[in-house]
Amino acid sequence: MRLAVIDGGQGRAGRASDHVRIEDVEAEAQRRLRICRVQEWRAREFITGIAVPADIKHFELQVNFAAQAICCLSPIPADFDDDLYWPTYWGE
Repeated sequence: MRLAVIDGGQGRAGRASDHVRIEDVEAEAQRRLRICRVQEWRAREFITGIAVPADIKHFELQVNFAAQAICCLSPIPADFDDDLYWPTYWGE
């Protein structure tokens, strides 16, 4: 007798069994940080001495924390890139 795990019809056929690596989560975190241009803010701070806005710093901390928390899950969920797991940036 063979048993099979049923995905529950969540509409993510093929992804549920994919192996998610820590590098995938880190890449998603970097993608989200690029959206709010964290590197540009850091460069501006380095060049002009004007501090990175507090909301950008706070968002960066939240994204890094979320990435670390997701990487600690075993197994890492196949839908790790869903907005449910990540903070929202309400800026520009």
